[in-house]
Amino acid sequence: MELMTNAALYQYLALGAVLFTIGLVGFMSRRNMIMIFLSTEIMFQGVAINLIAFARYHLNADGQSFVIFLLSVAAAEASLALALVVLLYRRRQTLNIDAWSEMQG
Repeated sequence: MELMTNAALYQYLALGAVLFTIGLVGFMSRRNMIMIFLSTEIMFQGVAINLIAFARYHLNADGQSFVIFLLSVAAAEASLALALVVLLYRRRQTLNIDAWSEMQG
C-alpha cells in the first residue's frame, strides 16, 4: 500500500465536505420528511468519504472499519425512517413537517 499525497487527501476531504454541506442545506431547507432523511444519508456519505481518506492517508484500517459500522447504522436508520414515514402518512395523508408540529404527547 502506498502513501497518499497531500493533494489527493485534500481532494477527498473537499468532496466529503461538499457532500456534507449539500446534505446539511437539504436538511435545513426541506419540509418533506423523505427529503430530510435523504439529506441525512448524504451527510453520512460525506463523513464516510472523509474517514476513508484519512485511513488511507495514515495507512491505517481503523477508519475503514468505522465506515462499515457507520453504514450499518445508516441502514438501520433508513429502515426506521421508512417505517416512520409510512406510519405518519397513513395518519395525516401528508409528509409535510409543519403538519406534524401541532402534535401533542
